[in-house]
Amino acid sequence: MSNTSETAERRPSDLDHGFFGQPRALANIFGVEMWERFSFYGMQGILLIYLYYSVARGGLGIAEPTAAGIVGAYGGAVYLSTILGAWLADRMFGSERVLFWSAVVIMAGHVSLALLPGVAGVIAGLLCIALGSGGLKANATRIVGTLYGEHDSRRDAGFSLFYLGINLGAFFGPLLTGLLQSTLGFHWGFGLAAVGMAIGLIQYSLGRKRLPALSREVPNPLPRERYGLLVGIAAAGVAVIVALVLTGAVTAINLALWVIGVTIAAAVAYFVVILSSRLLSAEERSRIVAFIPLFITNAAFWSLYQQQFTVVTIYSDKRLDRDLFGWQFPVSWVQSINPIFIIILSGVFAAIWTKWGDRQPSTPLKFAAGTVIMGLAFFLFLFWAGGGRNSTPLLAMIGILLVFTIAELLISPVGLSVTTKLAPRAFQAQMVALYFLSVALGTAMAGQLAKLYSPGTEGVYFGVIGAVAVAIGVILALISPWVLRMMRGVR
Repeated sequence: MSNTSETAERRPSDLDHGFFGQPRALANIFGVEMWERFSFYGMQGILLIYLYYSVARGGLGIAEPTAAGIVGAYGGAVYLSTILGAWLADRMFGSERVLFWSAVVIMAGHVSLALLPGVAGVIAGLLCIALGSGGLKANATRIVGTLYGEHDSRRDAGFSLFYLGINLGAFFGPLLTGLLQSTLGFHWGFGLAAVGMAIGLIQYSLGRKRLPALSREVPNPLPRERYGLLVGIAAAGVAVIVALVLTGAVTAINLALWVIGVTIAAAVAYFVVILSSRLLSAEERSRIVAFIPLFITNAAFWSLYQQQFTVVTIYSDKRLDRDLFGWQFPVSWVQSINPIFIIILSGVFAAIWTKWGDRQPSTPLKFAAGTVIMGLAFFLFLFWAGGGRNSTPLLAMIGILLVFTIAELLISPVGLSVTTKLAPRAFQAQMVALYFLSVALGTAMAGQLAKLYSPGTEGVYFGVIGAVAVAIGVILALISPWVLRMMRGVR
């Protein structure tokens, strides 16, 4: 006879193996994420150089440290806005509806970057993309989680396939937008990103009805009598932001620091709100406590990894030998190297986790290994630190980004998966937002740390940051038995 809890946990998708052994509905989320990442990384691949290239080269002529800070702050804001997207899903509209309208907002942002010239296009475009991407990311991840029962052994493999879709988009986006940027100009590249998002939006719209009913559920509905208070709080928040900008308290130079501060405050508040909720059982509360060291480690990992879009981009522009049979390929193409390895290796990692089953390393150990390996990747830069222009061979950068990829596959898809497993029922999408807050913190830190980078201090920069990451990973490995106990049966 079947166990009662296992029977209660079963859902139609448990018997559905139509998409590479996964539920068919995964294909729709796979598709919208792939095209959204095509547009996101395609745009981001040329964003930094658009900001600091001279006007004569089609850019805005912003100083490199300030431009890097803006990119880091924008990246942090993307993940910070997952709070809003997750809250709207959990309290008002459900994940599926929020995902759809977030995609519409993203589309408006890419159109703004493509059509509006100068700083106005950057402000309008990045605001829309940051807000929309936050809503889409938190809820796409949550919807994937609804396709599996808590103990469905396909879950980690399913998230790895989901991650493959993300990286297919991340591979082709920088290649094609970079090619258009280098031949026709920046706004043509931004325009192609808008076209990619349009394809993703159409594809998702056609498959919305096939998603599970659970994706439309509002787990903790906001009482209608509190709608007025919500509007008032939102208006006050916008007014405060406008006032800070107009008074000069928030500037392009200190934007990354503001995002770091807001993210830390939001994370602390979120942990307090969730842990103090009466809706949590003792088991759910223990799992949230176990998530805290994973949150800190994840932030450290992303503060290094996201430097692909700050320090590594500048390094590729200034140090990397980009000669390809007498042709200088676009800087943005370097950002397609990592997705190539993800595409090749994500299936390998999914197969390994599936084959090992319950014998695979625990989530805390995967997090620890990923962070240590990420630190080692920064040590590899030391072999070429301090060299002149075009002094770093392309093969060296490919090798370094291979190490980036191995670290990423140990921590990123696993982090998405464990977040959905540790999430309390009343805070499902918001728990995913809490995970993305750690990514927001790391991404904003990547922008702030980039201000410390300079050709004269490359050795110290790469060495110190790499050593800190290794130390954090080792500490998590040492406390992993305690973390695992607190996870209460989740591995």
